[in-house]
Amino acid sequence: MGTIISILIGCVSIGIFLSAPMGPIGILCIQRTLNNGRRSGFFTGVGAAASDLFYCLLVGLGISFVTDFIADHVNVLQIVGSIILIVYAIYMIVHNPVSQIKESIDPRNDKWRDMVTGFLFTLSNPLIMFLIIPLFARFNFPLPEYKWFHIILGYASIVLGALIWWAVITFFVNKVRTHFNIRSMWLINRIIGSIILILSIYGLVTGIIATLQQYHII
Repeated sequence: MGTIISILIGCVSIGIFLSAPMGPIGILCIQRTLNNGRRSGFFTGVGAAASDLFYCLLVGLGISFVTDFIADHVNVLQIVGSIILIVYAIYMIVHNPVSQIKESIDPRNDKWRDMVTGFLFTLSNPLIMFLIIPLFARFNFPLPEYKWFHIILGYASIVLGALIWWAVITFFVNKVRTHFNIRSMWLINRIIGSIILILSIYGLVTGIIATLQQYHII
């Protein structure tokens, strides 16, 4: 029983710590909660949690060639990921949130769109594996002596921790949502988009410089 409680607490903590850093996916979740409501923001987080689980499985199953590939191509991956974020940031800056609200009226498609985009957005950052590895080491998961049901419980708890985080964040953001009108939402979109754009350009530049230095071009 002690082992199960230890796994539950440790892996829920892993899920929370993976989701908590306010990176691009966190900003996207907040933006969608403000624009479309808590449902949209939460399902974006669900997609992100699914992507986190995918990378956790890669690390936990010991697929070394994946981590070796990422380590060998970290600069290229940073460049590609930065370009993707730059495109999305520009979209946020120029896109009118009124059209997003109109699109969200149909509940049949919303959650799937939000989950898929949240999943792909998080999947575009494989460098998260280098956060997963020390978290697994810190919370001693998985250990060789664990049974199959311990492993399943652990990964389910990681997802649970991530969902708890997104539920809490979207709850509080949704509480202040009523204080924003369409004009202020568009302003927030532009501010958030500009922040992502600046960070992405910085990532792109540093990635290019590191690549050039790697090949002794500069």
